[in-house]
Amino acid sequence: MQADIILIRAVFTIILVTAGYLIQPVPDWISDKLELRGASRMLSALTGLALASGIIFFELRIRRASLKTLIGAAIGSILGIIGSTLMGFLITAQPWDQPLKSFLTLTLTLFMAYVGLLVGAAKGEYLDLTALGGILSDRSTKQSYKILDTSVIIDGRVADIAEAGFLGGTIMIPQFVLRELQQIADSSDSAKRNRGRRGLDILQRIQKNSNLEVQINEADFPQVREVDLKLIELGKQLNAPIVTNDFNLNKVAHLRGVEVLNINELANALKPVVLPGEIMKVFILKEGKEYNQGVAYLDDGTMVVVDNARRLIGKNVDMVVTSVLQTTAGKMIFSRVEETRNDIRETRDVRDRPSRPTPIPAPSSAIE
Repeated sequence: MQADIILIRAVFTIILVTAGYLIQPVPDWISDKLELRGASRMLSALTGLALASGIIFFELRIRRASLKTLIGAAIGSILGIIGSTLMGFLITAQPWDQPLKSFLTLTLTLFMAYVGLLVGAAKGEYLDLTALGGILSDRSTKQSYKILDTSVIIDGRVADIAEAGFLGGTIMIPQFVLRELQQIADSSDSAKRNRGRRGLDILQRIQKNSNLEVQINEADFPQVREVDLKLIELGKQLNAPIVTNDFNLNKVAHLRGVEVLNINELANALKPVVLPGEIMKVFILKEGKEYNQGVAYLDDGTMVVVDNARRLIGKNVDMVVTSVLQTTAGKMIFSRVEETRNDIRETRDVRDRPSRPTPIPAPSSAIE
C-alpha cells in the first residue's frame, strides 16, 4: 500500500512538471526580467514541481486528521465563504475605486475562509456522525486502533494477548516508539540493550502473525519532546486507547482524557479470586518482614504472607486465608497456618518412618 502511494505521488509530480513545461504558465517577460532569456519553460517546469511538492505536503498533513476534523473544516470554510460573499455585496455598493473594492473583497474572502477552516477543524470533534445512519463513519475511533507503548512492547505479554484474540482492532505502532526502541537496543548499557532487542523481537513476532493487523504510524509531534506525551497527543488525535503497563503514563493519560489499557490491571483481573476462610496449600519460600512470618507465592506470582510459618520454611503447608489486600502492584494474601492438618501430616510422617530396632542388653554374666 505504501509503495502504491509513493508511485501515485511520483506520477502526479511528473504530470504537473510536464504540464508546466508544455503549457508555459510563466510568461517570457518574467524570465527576461530575471535575466534568464529563453528559460521560461524551465521556470514553468520548476513552478509545476513546487506546486506538486506543496500539494503532496498538504496531503500528508491532511491524512493525519480525523474524519470529523475534515468535515468540520469543510463546513467552516464554506460558511466563511458564504459570509464573505454577503459582505462583498456591501463593498461593491460603495462608491470606491474598483481596484480598492477588488482588493477588499479578495482579502475578506480569504480571511473568512481561513477563519472558518480553522474554527471548523477545531470544533469538528463535536460532530455526531452516528446521526447520518452509518453513511459516514469515523474509522479512527477507539474501537479501531490500539496504540502500543514502548514499555508494553518490551514487556512481551501484549504479543500473547493479541495472538489470543483479546486485543481487537488494528495494532498501531508509532514511529517515535520505534526510534526509542532502537535507541535502547543501541545503548552501551547491556541491560538496556537486552531490553531493547527483546522489544524488537516482540514487534517482529507481532508483525509475522497473519491474524493481526499492524500499522506503523508516521505521525510525529516536534513540539513535544517526551515519548509519553507524544503517545497522549496521538491518542487524542485518533481517539484511540494506549496499551501500556507504565503506571505514570496511565495516570497522566487519564488526566488528559485519553483511555488506557493497562496490561498489569488485566493480569490482576485474571488472577483467581481468593476469599477469607479458604484453605490453600503453599510452599513457604522465605522469611517475612514481621516476626515469625513466612512468605509463599502462588503460581500467578501473588504474594502470600503466612503467620507462624517461620519454622516451616522449605515445606509445603496448608494455610487458611484471613484477608486479601488489593494494592497498585497486585494482590497480597494474608493467612495463618492450618494447625490441625499440618499436625496430622506430621503425625503421619512420624508413623511412616521405619522404626529402629531396640538394642537388647547383654546378660550380666557375659559382662562379668
